[in-house]
Amino acid sequence: MKLILIEDVQGTGKKGDTVTVRDGYGRNFLVPRGLAVPATEGNVVRFENIVRSVSNKKARDLQTASELKTKLEETTLTIKKKAGEDGRLFGSVTHKDVVEAVKVFSGVEVDRKLVRLEEPIKTTGSHTVVIHLQPDVNAEVKIEVEKEEA
Repeated sequence: MKLILIEDVQGTGKKGDTVTVRDGYGRNFLVPRGLAVPATEGNVVRFENIVRSVSNKKARDLQTASELKTKLEETTLTIKKKAGEDGRLFGSVTHKDVVEAVKVFSGVEVDRKLVRLEEPIKTTGSHTVVIHLQPDVNAEVKIEVEKEEA
């Protein structure tokens, strides 16, 4: 029996693969659980279209991430925080602060889990933060932490 897998099935194949399996395995396990559909001409064409649209979306997302990376790396984001006379912050610059600064600058909301801070920033001055935009796209963003005037 030829089937197109809708989900990854361990030992059988990956999502979108056309596989040949025994009739009982396909009819009694894969199809009823929604893991596969029969490989008819209509289903094959439908899944080719889905695969094509997914690859186009990935390409667009990668292009957008690359453009945002270039835009972020060309500028310095400024974050104002309350600080003492010696330049030590009352509190610290966190992932949330970086996400807000990126949103104000570019209008793009980045998930805070994608901001890579080795440790919270606790001093004024220049710092570099890595933002993981896509699996292959990391932006090194320069951040200037300034003392907030009361």
